[in-house]
Amino acid sequence: MAARGWRLAAAAARPGGGGPGRAPGPGPASEPAPGPVPQPAAPAAASVYVHWPYCCKRCSYCNFNTYVVPAVDEAAVRACLVREAQTLLRLSRVKSVTSVFFGGGTPSLASPGTITAVLEAVMGAAHLPAGAEVTLEANPSSTTTARLAGFKAAGVNRLSIGVQSLDDVELRLLGREHTAAEAQAAVEAARQLFPGRTSIDLLFGLPGQSLGAWTQGLKAALGLCDDHISLYQLTLERGTALAARVWGGALPAPPQDLLADMYQTARTMLLAAGFRHYEVSNFARKVGCPYAVPPMLCHPCSRLSPHVTPYHTLPQGALSTHNLSYWRAEQYIGVGPGAHGRFVPHGEGGCSREARVQMLEPIAWMRAVQSRGHGTGKRVVLSPLEQLEEVLALGLRTDEGITHKRWGRFSPHLSLEAVFGAPGQALQQQGWMVLDGGGLRCTERGLAVLDSLLPDLLCQLQRRWGPTAPGPAPGPAPGGGTAPRGSSAARTGLRAL
Repeated sequence: MAARGWRLAAAAARPGGGGPGRAPGPGPASEPAPGPVPQPAAPAAASVYVHWPYCCKRCSYCNFNTYVVPAVDEAAVRACLVREAQTLLRLSRVKSVTSVFFGGGTPSLASPGTITAVLEAVMGAAHLPAGAEVTLEANPSSTTTARLAGFKAAGVNRLSIGVQSLDDVELRLLGREHTAAEAQAAVEAARQLFPGRTSIDLLFGLPGQSLGAWTQGLKAALGLCDDHISLYQLTLERGTALAARVWGGALPAPPQDLLADMYQTARTMLLAAGFRHYEVSNFARKVGCPYAVPPMLCHPCSRLSPHVTPYHTLPQGALSTHNLSYWRAEQYIGVGPGAHGRFVPHGEGGCSREARVQMLEPIAWMRAVQSRGHGTGKRVVLSPLEQLEEVLALGLRTDEGITHKRWGRFSPHLSLEAVFGAPGQALQQQGWMVLDGGGLRCTERGLAVLDSLLPDLLCQLQRRWGPTAPGPAPGPAPGGGTAPRGSSAARTGLRAL
């Protein structure tokens, strides 16, 4: 669930920034460049991400903010997670929490008591509706039936299991602790306790992996999984053991054509199995379509029949509420070492959305929480244009795209048509994008190549926005000074700031 490096693309696409493709011209002369744009009113709700940074072992491909230590003082970590959740919810002044996601690291290594304590802190600071999605990431090596039952009793109602592969050779290459048999047992136990709400993660594009091996692995996963699958292309990250082996020539790097074939093959197989491809990397089994139409006709771009209902009007089914909150540019609060957030800090007198990152190192983070209630390490006030860039880059990852209503909340004076109508006709005529009464979205073809489309789309937005539209002044960073702007991509839905 990562929008990896999109802000780098945004910077490159700015006029003069060397973005790929021909820079689009200005918008229609009849509509002037926008003047000052008011900040969208802060919604009274937000989701919460909680980061548990510890693992038993670092996988060969992992560059997340994780730590392998001899012993964890769980009572101290729990107390700091509770206090930071209370502090940040108070600063945000949100009235309701829509979902909670425990990520990591390996949060299934935490005790159910820690999960209970954090959820109680959330419920004490804001309203958490009955039945709100509460997800826990888990590794097969730490998911016994008794442990999963404890997490369910603590309030978890959805599980995301890091299976990654169902092949023992591939699992050893990835440095995973579990075997294929252990992964299968973990998923089966999870489905008994969380029926319809168990997701599995799979990796493709491993060094030496063939299309046939990937297809066979996906078939096995389809026979095992519940109603949600996340597929991630393996990314070689600097500083990881696997990257060193590939870049050193010990392992082959997969060709780009093979990666594209793997992705398209997986998409075809999952659609045929009744899954909806609702985000670039995420597939959920379709539930509750009120019309007797073939699955392939239930598509947001479909105009085959007036009786075909667009996806975004159907019941949600197995979709992840929490992940959707990121892609819909809603507020979220990040708790724990290295967690990211996007919210308006009304409790500090703020009136603009900020991007926040908590301190990375757990000991430093705990000291900060103990001294001032939270461990925010970086904070940046996002200008109206930067917020729109996030709306665009994240919203287009979904099959529903960006609705006119959502765009208007962030840009009341510059419509989607004004930015992407005439200037974006080429992309629409070529079959990459659709702009209609439902909003702006990628076609099936466009979604597969979104990374190559974004630079030009961001450039269109930046040119149409004009140089005269002011944003808010940067806010003070903790400890004084101004936080630098950096590349955004958070583990909590956007990988890192």
